[in-house]
Amino acid sequence: MRIQVRRTGGFAGIERQAEVNTSGRPDAGEWHVLAERAVAAGQGRPPMGVPDGFRYEITVDGRTVYAADPRLTPEQRTLISKVLREGA
Repeated sequence: MRIQVRRTGGFAGIERQAEVNTSGRPDAGEWHVLAERAVAAGQGRPPMGVPDGFRYEITVDGRTVYAADPRLTPEQRTLISKVLREGA
């Protein structure tokens, strides 16, 4: 499974992107469950956020959804953090 996160917005407006490929990872099952739940709760178009808040584009195996602070689900928040931390 290929998971990509693109973060935009924030106070400085700096864009950040990262990607994780779960193929061959021993924790792939955990990633898959988290990604499926995060995508299921996403929106089909970018939602309105708050001033200086982050907006997110989450793509899992070619399916893209959108989310924005402060209305992230716990699964979205966890997935975004993990991908931005561990991804390249």
